[in-house]
Amino acid sequence: MFLAVSLTLSFMSQGCGASSVKETKDGFYFDTIISITLYGKASENERLFNGCFELAERYENLFSTNIKTSDISMINNSNGRPVIVDKETLSLVEKGLNYEEISGGLFSITCGSLSTLWNVSERARNLDYESPLPTESEISAALLSVGGKKIAIDPEKYEITLLDNNTRLDLGGIAKGYIADRMKDYLLDNGCNSAIINLGGNVICIGKRPDMTDYVVGIQKPFSENGDAAFTLSVNSVSVVTSGDYQRYFMKDGSLYHHIMDLSNGYPARSDLDSVTIVSDSSVDGDALSTICFILGRENSISFLSSLREKDPESTLEAVFIDTEGNIFPTEGLSDLIDIR
Repeated sequence: MFLAVSLTLSFMSQGCGASSVKETKDGFYFDTIISITLYGKASENERLFNGCFELAERYENLFSTNIKTSDISMINNSNGRPVIVDKETLSLVEKGLNYEEISGGLFSITCGSLSTLWNVSERARNLDYESPLPTESEISAALLSVGGKKIAIDPEKYEITLLDNNTRLDLGGIAKGYIADRMKDYLLDNGCNSAIINLGGNVICIGKRPDMTDYVVGIQKPFSENGDAAFTLSVNSVSVVTSGDYQRYFMKDGSLYHHIMDLSNGYPARSDLDSVTIVSDSSVDGDALSTICFILGRENSISFLSSLREKDPESTLEAVFIDTEGNIFPTEGLSDLIDIR
């Protein structure tokens, strides 16, 4: 099993008051285990669990590339015909195109053909070290299908059209973040003020624990066989998302090939980093930005994130970088919240 982020969540036993209980339920969606932890009344928790998992099923049926009837599969198999989609699918596609713009093309939801060509997740799952790597000509052809200009959107009709028959959408870089945000909205709207949402590593901490202490989120040391934590963060009311080269990868002829693609050359991205953790208000932002920053490397990421903070100084946007030598570098806003192991 390969999760988007491998991490540990630590909770102190005295966190729940007399009127609340801590309960956790798991489900299997988006090809991974998802986990919801609620601090609340036992009589209400079951209804809230059901609501969260109903949302998970709904969004999987909209965004998955593995379900033939999903909006994204229908777009990918449309042969250039317009496809009418759910308004939330349209919104997420538009958001994905915005991330492509602000990243200068480092991130793109149109990378589906390239992702399929490398097939990293499947090879990692099956420990496939024998299949040949994509050829240069195959990579070049896949790259020609990448780019926001390959999509036409009619927001009034809720229509999406692929303008290149070889272009395929892949929302894997932002979908779980979006879904986590919607689950958070659902829980808050239903009076739940203390909870943890973990969608295969996209973690949202809602409020604080009932005793008003912070949650402690541990981020895995890259390539740790035992899943040891490299550091922990004491946080509340934020999203924590990590991207790294150790999450999904396969080995071939002594080289590591992971799932984060560099769209400038069509190969798995190489930078000075093994891991980037983004702490933000929004999980969908954390999803996209952790990928972008991994590709940029530490120094360029610091400048990039600073430019985003200038545009929205009231928002939470911090990062922790782990370089290829194991050094850990938090941004200034996390210096008092991090415990390096």
